[in-house]
Amino acid sequence: MRVLVVLPTYNEAENIPNMLERVRAALPDAQVLVVDDNSPDQTADLAEKSAERLGQIEVLRRPGKSGLGSAYRDGFRWGLERGYEVLVEMDSDFSHDPDALPALVAPQAQGVDVVIGSRYVPGGSIPDWSLSRRLISRGGNLFADWMLGLRVKDSTAGFRAYSAEILGRINLDSIRADSYGFQVEMTYRTLQAGATLEEVPIRFVDRTLGTSKMSTYTVVEAFGLVTWWGLLRVGHKMAGLTKRGARAV
Repeated sequence: MRVLVVLPTYNEAENIPNMLERVRAALPDAQVLVVDDNSPDQTADLAEKSAERLGQIEVLRRPGKSGLGSAYRDGFRWGLERGYEVLVEMDSDFSHDPDALPALVAPQAQGVDVVIGSRYVPGGSIPDWSLSRRLISRGGNLFADWMLGLRVKDSTAGFRAYSAEILGRINLDSIRADSYGFQVEMTYRTLQAGATLEEVPIRFVDRTLGTSKMSTYTVVEAFGLVTWWGLLRVGHKMAGLTKRGARAV
Protein backbone atom coordinates (compact mmCIF):
# COMPACT_ATOMS: atom_id res chain seq x y z
CA MET A 1 0.00 0.00 0.00
CA ARG A 2 1.13 3.53 -0.75
CA VAL A 3 0.72 5.40 2.55
CA LEU A 4 0.77 9.16 3.10
CA VAL A 5 1.04 10.58 6.63
CA VAL A 6 -0.34 14.12 6.86
CA LEU A 7 1.11 16.28 9.66
CA PRO A 8 -0.46 19.74 10.09
CA THR A 9 1.84 22.17 11.86
CA TYR A 10 1.76 25.63 13.37
CA ASN A 11 4.67 26.59 15.62
CA GLU A 12 5.88 23.02 16.14
CA ALA A 13 9.63 23.73 15.84
CA GLU A 14 10.27 21.98 19.16
CA ASN A 15 8.59 18.80 17.96
CA ILE A 16 8.81 18.43 14.19
CA PRO A 17 12.41 17.12 13.74
CA ASN A 18 11.92 14.33 16.27
CA MET A 19 8.39 13.62 15.05
CA LEU A 20 9.61 13.13 11.48
CA GLU A 21 12.35 10.78 12.65
CA ARG A 22 9.85 8.73 14.65
CA VAL A 23 7.34 8.53 11.80
CA ARG A 24 10.06 7.46 9.39
CA ALA A 25 11.19 4.74 11.83
CA ALA A 26 7.63 3.49 12.36
CA LEU A 27 6.64 3.45 8.65
CA PRO A 28 9.89 3.40 6.65
CA ASP A 29 8.14 3.21 3.28
CA ALA A 30 5.51 5.89 3.90
CA GLN A 31 5.53 9.37 2.41
CA VAL A 32 5.10 12.23 4.88
CA LEU A 33 3.46 15.56 4.08
CA VAL A 34 3.96 18.43 6.52
CA VAL A 35 1.20 21.01 6.02
CA ASP A 36 2.50 24.19 7.61
CA ASP A 37 0.46 27.37 8.13
CA ASN A 38 3.35 29.85 7.83
CA SER A 39 4.66 29.12 11.33
CA PRO A 40 6.60 32.10 12.73
CA ASP A 41 9.00 29.72 14.50
CA GLN A 42 10.27 28.32 11.14
CA THR A 43 8.68 24.90 11.52
CA ALA A 44 8.56 24.49 7.73
CA ASP A 45 12.28 25.22 7.35
CA LEU A 46 13.13 22.63 9.99
CA ALA A 47 10.88 20.09 8.28
CA GLU A 48 12.66 20.67 4.96
CA LYS A 49 16.05 20.17 6.62
CA SER A 50 14.80 16.88 8.06
CA ALA A 51 13.54 15.92 4.60
CA GLU A 52 17.03 16.30 3.17
CA ARG A 53 18.32 13.83 5.73
CA LEU A 54 15.42 11.37 6.02
CA GLY A 55 13.87 11.42 2.53
CA GLN A 56 10.24 10.87 1.48
CA ILE A 57 9.10 14.07 3.20
CA GLU A 58 7.39 17.00 1.49
CA VAL A 59 6.37 20.35 2.95
CA LEU A 60 3.20 22.10 1.83
CA ARG A 61 3.49 25.75 2.83
CA ARG A 62 0.23 27.62 3.28
CA PRO A 63 0.07 31.44 3.50
CA GLY A 64 -1.46 31.66 6.96
CA LYS A 65 -3.23 29.90 9.81
CA SER A 66 -6.35 28.40 8.27
CA GLY A 67 -7.35 25.70 10.72
CA LEU A 68 -6.82 22.00 11.30
CA GLY A 69 -9.67 20.78 9.12
CA SER A 70 -8.50 22.93 6.22
CA ALA A 71 -4.95 21.57 6.60
CA TYR A 72 -6.16 17.97 6.45
CA ARG A 73 -8.38 18.68 3.44
CA ASP A 74 -5.42 20.18 1.58
CA GLY A 75 -3.21 17.27 2.62
CA PHE A 76 -5.76 14.69 1.53
CA ARG A 77 -6.20 16.40 -1.85
CA TRP A 78 -2.42 16.42 -2.31
CA GLY A 79 -2.28 12.70 -1.60
CA LEU A 80 -5.26 11.75 -3.73
CA GLU A 81 -3.84 13.65 -6.71
CA ARG A 82 -0.64 11.60 -6.40
CA GLY A 83 -2.29 8.22 -6.11
CA TYR A 84 -1.74 7.36 -2.43
CA GLU A 85 -3.96 4.50 -1.27
CA VAL A 86 -4.02 5.20 2.48
CA LEU A 87 -4.03 8.68 4.02
CA VAL A 88 -3.17 9.04 7.69
CA GLU A 89 -3.88 12.05 9.88
CA MET A 90 -2.12 12.66 13.18
CA ASP A 91 -0.96 15.49 15.44
CA SER A 92 2.64 16.71 15.38
CA ASP A 93 2.96 17.20 19.15
CA PHE A 94 3.38 13.54 20.21
CA SER A 95 -0.09 13.26 21.70
CA HIS A 96 -0.36 10.55 19.04
CA ASP A 97 2.43 8.01 19.37
CA PRO A 98 4.21 7.38 16.04
CA ASP A 99 4.99 3.84 17.21
CA ALA A 100 1.25 3.10 16.91
CA LEU A 101 1.24 3.84 13.16
CA PRO A 102 1.72 0.22 11.97
CA ALA A 103 -1.27 -0.95 14.03
CA LEU A 104 -3.35 1.97 12.74
CA VAL A 105 -2.57 1.22 9.10
CA ALA A 106 -2.77 -2.58 9.29
CA PRO A 107 -6.60 -2.92 8.98
CA GLN A 108 -6.43 -1.00 5.70
CA ALA A 109 -4.74 -4.03 4.14
CA GLN A 110 -7.87 -6.02 5.05
CA GLY A 111 -10.14 -3.55 3.26
CA VAL A 112 -11.25 -1.37 6.18
CA ASP A 113 -12.06 2.14 4.93
CA VAL A 114 -11.64 4.15 8.15
CA VAL A 115 -9.42 3.19 11.08
CA ILE A 116 -9.64 5.32 14.22
CA GLY A 117 -7.02 5.33 16.95
CA SER A 118 -9.44 5.21 19.85
CA ARG A 119 -9.05 6.19 23.48
CA TYR A 120 -12.33 4.55 24.46
CA VAL A 121 -12.12 0.95 23.27
CA PRO A 122 -10.54 -1.77 25.45
CA GLY A 123 -6.81 -1.13 25.64
CA GLY A 124 -7.11 2.60 24.94
CA SER A 125 -6.10 5.12 27.60
CA ILE A 126 -5.63 8.79 28.51
CA PRO A 127 -3.22 8.71 31.46
CA ASP A 128 -2.73 12.46 31.94
CA TRP A 129 -6.25 13.89 31.80
CA SER A 130 -8.20 15.38 34.68
CA LEU A 131 -11.68 14.07 35.51
CA SER A 132 -13.34 17.20 34.10
CA ARG A 133 -11.55 16.87 30.76
CA ARG A 134 -12.44 13.19 30.56
CA LEU A 135 -16.09 14.01 31.18
CA ILE A 136 -16.12 16.68 28.46
CA SER A 137 -14.51 14.33 25.96
CA ARG A 138 -16.66 11.31 26.78
CA GLY A 139 -19.77 13.47 26.92
CA GLY A 140 -18.99 14.92 23.49
CA ASN A 141 -18.56 11.47 22.00
CA LEU A 142 -21.76 10.16 23.57
CA PHE A 143 -23.65 13.22 22.34
CA ALA A 144 -22.34 12.80 18.78
CA ASP A 145 -23.22 9.10 18.84
CA TRP A 146 -26.75 9.81 20.08
CA MET A 147 -27.45 12.67 17.66
CA LEU A 148 -25.93 11.06 14.57
CA GLY A 149 -26.28 7.33 15.19
CA LEU A 150 -22.56 6.75 14.62
CA ARG A 151 -22.00 3.70 16.85
CA VAL A 152 -18.40 4.88 17.22
CA LYS A 153 -16.70 5.11 20.63
CA ASP A 154 -14.25 7.91 19.75
CA SER A 155 -15.61 10.01 16.87
CA THR A 156 -13.60 13.06 18.01
CA ALA A 157 -10.24 11.26 17.77
CA GLY A 158 -7.67 12.81 15.42
CA PHE A 159 -5.40 9.80 14.85
CA ARG A 160 -6.84 8.05 11.78
CA ALA A 161 -6.24 6.24 8.52
CA TYR A 162 -8.57 6.65 5.54
CA SER A 163 -8.64 4.68 2.33
CA ALA A 164 -8.35 6.77 -0.82
CA GLU A 165 -11.51 5.05 -2.04
CA ILE A 166 -13.67 6.37 0.80
CA LEU A 167 -12.21 9.87 0.55
CA GLY A 168 -13.04 9.77 -3.13
CA ARG A 169 -16.70 9.06 -2.29
CA ILE A 170 -17.17 12.21 -0.23
CA ASN A 171 -16.86 15.83 -1.28
CA LEU A 172 -13.91 17.17 0.70
CA ASP A 173 -14.90 20.71 -0.29
CA SER A 174 -18.15 20.26 1.62
CA ILE A 175 -16.33 19.46 4.90
CA ARG A 176 -16.16 22.78 6.72
CA ALA A 177 -15.58 22.01 10.40
CA ASP A 178 -12.29 22.19 12.30
CA SER A 179 -10.74 20.32 15.24
CA TYR A 180 -13.28 18.13 17.08
CA GLY A 181 -16.00 19.15 14.63
CA PHE A 182 -13.87 18.07 11.68
CA GLN A 183 -13.28 14.62 13.14
CA VAL A 184 -16.98 14.09 13.86
CA GLU A 185 -17.99 15.38 10.43
CA MET A 186 -15.53 13.08 8.68
CA THR A 187 -16.82 10.13 10.69
CA TYR A 188 -20.41 10.98 9.82
CA ARG A 189 -19.80 11.66 6.12
CA THR A 190 -17.70 8.57 5.51
CA LEU A 191 -20.26 6.34 7.24
CA GLN A 192 -22.98 7.95 5.15
CA ALA A 193 -20.89 7.02 2.10
CA GLY A 194 -20.87 3.36 3.16
CA ALA A 195 -17.50 3.16 4.90
CA THR A 196 -16.39 0.18 6.92
CA LEU A 197 -14.87 1.42 10.19
CA GLU A 198 -12.66 -0.10 12.87
CA GLU A 199 -11.35 1.37 16.12
CA VAL A 200 -7.94 0.31 17.43
CA PRO A 201 -6.75 1.20 20.94
CA ILE A 202 -4.20 3.97 21.46
CA ARG A 203 -2.58 5.69 24.43
CA PHE A 204 -3.23 9.42 24.16
CA VAL A 205 -0.91 11.78 26.05
CA ASP A 206 -0.77 15.57 26.33
CA ARG A 207 2.02 17.45 24.59
CA THR A 208 5.17 18.14 26.63
CA LEU A 209 6.69 20.75 24.27
CA GLY A 210 5.05 23.68 22.52
CA THR A 211 1.65 25.27 23.12
CA SER A 212 -1.73 23.58 22.88
CA LYS A 213 -3.98 24.76 20.02
CA MET A 214 -7.16 23.69 21.85
CA SER A 215 -9.67 26.45 22.61
CA THR A 216 -13.20 26.86 23.93
CA TYR A 217 -14.26 27.71 20.39
CA THR A 218 -13.39 24.24 19.11
CA VAL A 219 -15.67 22.62 21.70
CA VAL A 220 -18.53 25.06 21.06
CA GLU A 221 -18.14 24.65 17.29
CA ALA A 222 -18.34 20.87 17.54
CA PHE A 223 -21.39 20.96 19.83
CA GLY A 224 -23.23 23.36 17.53
CA LEU A 225 -22.42 21.44 14.36
CA VAL A 226 -23.37 18.05 15.82
CA THR A 227 -26.68 19.52 17.00
CA TRP A 228 -27.35 20.94 13.53
CA TRP A 229 -26.46 17.69 11.73
CA GLY A 230 -28.60 15.75 14.18
CA LEU A 231 -31.59 17.98 13.54
CA LEU A 232 -31.12 17.61 9.79
CA ARG A 233 -30.93 13.84 10.24
CA VAL A 234 -34.22 13.81 12.14
CA GLY A 235 -35.78 16.08 9.55
CA HIS A 236 -34.76 13.79 6.71
CA LYS A 237 -36.18 10.77 8.55
CA MET A 238 -39.49 12.53 9.19
CA ALA A 239 -39.69 13.63 5.55
CA GLY A 240 -39.10 10.05 4.47
CA LEU A 241 -41.85 8.77 6.77
CA THR A 242 -44.24 11.41 5.45
CA LYS A 243 -43.56 10.40 1.86
CA ARG A 244 -44.05 6.72 2.62
CA GLY A 245 -47.29 7.51 4.45
CA ALA A 246 -48.57 9.55 1.51
CA ARG A 247 -47.85 6.71 -0.91
CA ALA A 248 -49.69 4.26 1.34
CA VAL A 249 -52.89 6.32 1.34
